[in-house]
Amino acid sequence: MLVLLPPSETKRTGGDGPPLRLPEISHHDELGEVRAELVDEVVKLAADVPASRAALDVSARQDDEIARNAQLYDSPTMPALDRYTGVLYDALDAPSLSRAVSARARARLAVGSALFGLVRADDPIPAYRLSAGSRLPGSGTLAARWRPVLDPLLARIAGGELVVDLRSGGYAALGKVPGAVTVNVLAQRPDGSRSVVSHHNKSHKGALARLLATSRAEPSDAASVARIARRAGLTVERPEPGHLDLVLPA
Repeated sequence: MLVLLPPSETKRTGGDGPPLRLPEISHHDELGEVRAELVDEVVKLAADVPASRAALDVSARQDDEIARNAQLYDSPTMPALDRYTGVLYDALDAPSLSRAVSARARARLAVGSALFGLVRADDPIPAYRLSAGSRLPGSGTLAARWRPVLDPLLARIAGGELVVDLRSGGYAALGKVPGAVTVNVLAQRPDGSRSVVSHHNKSHKGALARLLATSRAEPSDAASVARIARRAGLTVERPEPGHLDLVLPA
């Protein structure tokens, strides 16, 4: 099973790994050309701060992120799972896992990235700023650039193992995963009515990712993913094939 996560806008700074070496990131044969093009463009763009603000949708208070983009080839790296921060990754809480459990989890976790396309948990990456909705000057959308290479790669992965796709809409648009299990988080009110959870959605998906990544079970479909969640005390429904609703009290 592969649990596919969204990235985070926030990244942990620093690292003790060597500078970026694109051939060392997973799936280099399939994704390396687009990665190299995007990294080159982002580094070049960083020399024009106003243009970077517009393309990346950041304010002057975030100019330090533009400065980090300028150093993509020179700054230190760290494993992708350690690089990303924020609500989802706090709930996943990978640093708290024991060594044996961590090895299982890291083998099952991957992140959809606007800059690198798809990275595995231990792939060494620098801190960067590029979102699925970013629009680089003189270029098409990131989805238009990634899908020709990500779609076949994700299809091949999904042909060999179950993929639980927890990416948000913008990142899911970068590459489709045929047959993936998708998850919505719903809040149920006392009167039985429901609404999609927005504010705490990432936290609950992070907790679910931790549960699935550390499970000893090897689920093969949505039903077996639901069983893992239910054994942990979660309320999960299958409203349609390949999709799960995680239902929480409002």
